[in-house]
Amino acid sequence: MGKRHISLKDLANELGVSISTVSRALKNHPDISPEMTKKIKALAEERNYTPNPLAMGLLRQQTKMIGVIVPDINTHFYSSIISGIEKVAKEHGYFIVISSSNESMEKEIESVKNLQRSRVEGFIVCLSQETNDFSHFDQLIKNEIPLVFFDRVCEELDVSNVLANGQDATKKITQHFYENGCRRIAYISGPEHLNISQNRKVGYLNGLKECGLEYDENLLVHCNLSINDAKEATRKLLRLDGKPDAIFGVNDTIAFAAMLEVKKQGYKIPDDISLAGFTDEFHSIVVDPPLTSVSHPTFQMGEEAARLFFESLKEGKNLNKKVMLPIDLVVRQSSLRK
Repeated sequence: MGKRHISLKDLANELGVSISTVSRALKNHPDISPEMTKKIKALAEERNYTPNPLAMGLLRQQTKMIGVIVPDINTHFYSSIISGIEKVAKEHGYFIVISSSNESMEKEIESVKNLQRSRVEGFIVCLSQETNDFSHFDQLIKNEIPLVFFDRVCEELDVSNVLANGQDATKKITQHFYENGCRRIAYISGPEHLNISQNRKVGYLNGLKECGLEYDENLLVHCNLSINDAKEATRKLLRLDGKPDAIFGVNDTIAFAAMLEVKKQGYKIPDDISLAGFTDEFHSIVVDPPLTSVSHPTFQMGEEAARLFFESLKEGKNLNKKVMLPIDLVVRQSSLRK
């Protein structure tokens, strides 16, 4: 078993003085005699005493910790956002405590409670796909605990959000498919209640309209963001009498699953069915054919979320600001027809 961390109380007990005397001596307080200060510092050095930043923070009601909750920590999408948050946090002398909801609302609620027990000063959150009730954030808002959402957000709550312009992106995808000869353009979306599903649907519909294409409700299907469910959604589209000649997914994971199923059923990409994704994960360039996708400014999203957090912290209350980041369509072979 490792050695226990030496505390101020340990030093005080050994010297037979109060904890406050030890604390002030270590800070060279003039009320403590030079002899006692020297004695306390010598013992602190001998016992290898180092200040406990968490304990000191609690005394000041300040722990310098930010709770970050994400749906998963495996994908580059979230790890890049976390890196952006961490960069800005470090600039302010803060560090982050990360918790994954694993796409579970129950786990998300548990994460909020556990991070509060850890005395984080506030939260930066991306909602799980199951989250359709936001009451677990009400107490945070009521107590003016800084709270910022990113990507998957609750726009009804009076807190700051950081979003990517999904409407513009899905309109560009739809127009790109049209310009490459596609006329039956399908969209595999996520759960209907998620803001990203809703916003990207609007862009899809606007894109169809601008291309002069009629909306066919059979070409819009929803899935729970898992690979298996995305494969089933793809099979549903391929069973249609008028099967799609283009499919795009609400994220790259959905598009990768669609690619597997399309190939399994003997169709060629992009000659028979064009494909596109969303978020431009690293795997987009190593699959065959390379996947057309929307490049998400993930690192910048993390930076902006952290900046909004510190704005709220400085003001002592939650702000209601919205940052909308531009995104680009990266065209690759999966959607380029000869």
